Amino acid sequence: MSQKPLAFRMRPRTIEEVVGQEHLVGDGKIIARMVKAKQLTSMILYGPPGIGKTSIASAIAGSTKYAFRTLNAVTNNKKDMEIVAAEAKMSGKVILLLDEVHRLDKAKQDFLLPYLENGMIVLIGATTSNPYHAINPAIRSRCQIFELKPLTPEEVKHALLRALNDEERGLGNLKVDISEDALLHFAQGSGGDVRSSLNALELAVLSTDKDDDGMIHIDVKTAEECLQKKSIAADKDGDAHYDVVSAFQKSIRGSDVNAALHYLGRLIEAGDLPSISRRLIVIAYEDIGLANPQAAVRTLAAIKTAERIGFPEARIPLANAVIELCLSPKSNSAILAIDSALEDIRKGIGGDVPDHLKDAHYKGAKDLGRGIGYLYPHNYENGWVQQQYLPDKLRNKRYYEPKKTGKFEQAFASVYEKLTRKK
Repeated sequence: MSQKPLAFRMRPRTIEEVVGQEHLVGDGKIIARMVKAKQLTSMILYGPPGIGKTSIASAIAGSTKYAFRTLNAVTNNKKDMEIVAAEAKMSGKVILLLDEVHRLDKAKQDFLLPYLENGMIVLIGATTSNPYHAINPAIRSRCQIFELKPLTPEEVKHALLRALNDEERGLGNLKVDISEDALLHFAQGSGGDVRSSLNALELAVLSTDKDDDGMIHIDVKTAEECLQKKSIAADKDGDAHYDVVSAFQKSIRGSDVNAALHYLGRLIEAGDLPSISRRLIVIAYEDIGLANPQAAVRTLAAIKTAERIGFPEARIPLANAVIELCLSPKSNSAILAIDSALEDIRKGIGGDVPDHLKDAHYKGAKDLGRGIGYLYPHNYENGWVQQQYLPDKLRNKRYYEPKKTGKFEQAFASVYEKLTRKK
């Protein structure tokens, strides 16, 4: 049996063998049409690891019979690309799978561009990073961008069964008895990463002793031992990480406790306490804000507790904080107020600080008119006195517009409106 991993051996040889990604390779879909017409354009495939970027590239090459080469934007140098270019000149066209295409430096990029323009090299760039954020526009503008989706458990199961039955490239020459629960664990436990599932299956088969009849029995316990836990969004620079963090905040903002706990769980599984902590503090002030000011204090206390005790116990105070934030009244009045003030400042709308508010704690300040006429509020009833604080240009400007979604801000709003009326 080949020493190459099962996932490598089972890569599709034609576009019809690709598992999943029906929105791209299904009958009548864009990549299937390209292959059928042999009208290939350079493309960027992006999505999480192990979901078929390399498989689609090799399948395109297999279906079109064009030469196929694989390079890595980081580890391969310009000379390696020159070899591919020389082959393209001789054969007329080469499909180049360039892994980590978002790491392509300017020298390699400049070398490749003319070959992409004349079509001699069909670039298939593979990346886990959002190309709209991570890839140089010069490359991006010459490629079609296709997002790949994590495979469903049913699609992963299909790939596993095909590997178990394939006598040429898979495990079909071995007698394997795998329980339905074990198969389901391989299919579900990888989070849509078919490469991880296939390699875990191979490890299970090759590391399990045969019985007297030469049968290899794989149960769910063996599957659990051989499938390393998939850390969802563990790549802190990857697109999936930011998607989970975004969904986490939006679920809390939308008061969906169950969704928020789900995304919290994914971040916990990734062991990403720093992202959880930072996001919860931001949420407490941005989304709950003045509707429940004490939520921010309790959230910070929960985070400090989580940091002190560590995982797995840290999940408990974090869950407390998430549930409280979800079910608290929401107010974004504070962030709207400061953003409104910043907008005026960035537009140059400001003006001089009123003289009576200027610093008067230095010799000669009075001669300049600094601080003269300032009324000290503590000397007046209720600690308030009417006087101008904003610059003249903004004298009647209102940045803060209170919400009425919580008892705290309702109380703040009552004071605010009372003071505004007095002005």
